[in-house]
Amino acid sequence: MTIGTSLFLIAVGAILRYAVKDTWKAVDLPTVGLILMIVGFVGLVLGLYLTFVRGRPDPSLGDDAEVRRRRTRY
Repeated sequence: MTIGTSLFLIAVGAILRYAVKDTWKAVDLPTVGLILMIVGFVGLVLGLYLTFVRGRPDPSLGDDAEVRRRRTRY
């Protein structure tokens, strides 16, 4: 789930939770909105973690470009 999808789920969930006053017998729209907001928030945290924390190269491994240059010389 990308960051954009997470923000979309949070927005749709907030609309269902706070702006829609319609009622159905089988579906509780505020509860569906709350579930969408929670899923969107978890996806946002996970997406930010994967983008900013896990996406960084490990500085202790050295420069990956230098390893590629050494392989292509031979």
